[in-house]
Order: sequence, then structure tokens, then C-alpha cells
Amino acid sequence: MKILFLCKHNRFRSKVAEAIFNKLNKNKKIEAESAGIMIDKLRNYIAENVIKVMNKKGYNVRGKSRQLTKEMLESVDLLIIVANNVDKGLFREFKGKIIRWEIPDADESEKEKITKIIGDIERRVKNLISELNN
Repeated sequence: MKILFLCKHNRFRSKVAEAIFNKLNKNKKIEAESAGIMIDKLRNYIAENVIKVMNKKGYNVRGKSRQLTKEMLESVDLLIIVANNVDKGLFREFKGKIIRWEIPDADESEKEKITKIIGDIERRVKNLISELNN
């Protein structure tokens, strides 16, 4: 099974979900990656506060933003829209299952909000892993 975590720019929420899933998931038959529906070319990086919070929790989040492609969508079984600002209707032709988490974004300077959002994503990813392995 292949999972794609998707958010608007692939700079925060989807990158965090991918990193947490890939660290905690022990089932090698399940893979996860992430992408964004549009890349912010001026800010194609993960914010320092996101990296700091993730490192403190023991996760390594890295890399540049990845643009969603038709090929990516065709290669995954489960699409998880982690963002509250990406319309599920964009994926009417997607053949797999779609889950929507509705997680808000945060400004890169809002460390407290980032910490809270990362905790929410971590909880959801743990629940997802548990569900997938039952």
C-alpha cells in the first residue's frame, strides 16, 4: 500500500505527516510520501520552527517541497489531505480512498501553534498506523 499526504505547499503539514509516519510505521508493505498542490517558489523550504519542534520530538523532517503530479496520484492507494485549505473535489477522478484531516496551517513564526499542530498530526498518524495494521 502506498499513501500520499497532501497539503497546499508541502512545506509543513504533509511533510510532518510523512516524517512521523515513516518513522513510526513498522509495516514495510506500507509506504508514505508527501506533496503539495502548488509549490511556493519563494519559500521552498521547511520552516526552522517546524524542524526544531520535530527534532525535539525525535523526528527528522527535511527536503524541498514536491509538486503533486498525475503520476503520483496514479501510484497511491490512499490520499490523505492533511490541509483545511485543499478541496477534496479536486480529486474526483482519484481511484483510491481519500481521507481528509482538516488541519489548519500556521505561520512559520508561530512556534506554539506549530507545536500544537504537530502534536495533532502525530496523534492522527499513530491512529492511522493502528487502523492500517488491524
